[in-house]
Amino acid sequence: MKLIKSIELIEKKSRFIGFLIECNNSEEIKNFCDELKQQHKKATHICYSYRFKVPFAEKAVDDGEPSGTAGRPILNVLQKKDLYNYAIFIVRYFGGIKLGAGGLVRTYSKVASELTKT
Repeated sequence: MKLIKSIELIEKKSRFIGFLIECNNSEEIKNFCDELKQQHKKATHICYSYRFKVPFAEKAVDDGEPSGTAGRPILNVLQKKDLYNYAIFIVRYFGGIKLGAGGLVRTYSKVASELTKT
């Protein structure tokens, strides 16, 4: 597992911290997720997606966000950029203002897109 890039974005007082990692298996995904849970104990959500080429696998995790508003938009960015053996994790600290489903999709997509810019 190798951390490639991290960024932070504030959207309507919610704090989003994104991480792009290079990884080879689901064990590395689990370990990185456990690390983030330790480092960000007060985070509201830790959403992520990953894709592996061999064997092919992809997964999207919303971690309590409304279904399809976090993990799926992150996965869509990985698919659009045709990235394999990468994962994107986004830690969210809720700022008290609801973003709505559209706002969540836009924000998670924006963080994932920023992480994958070359």
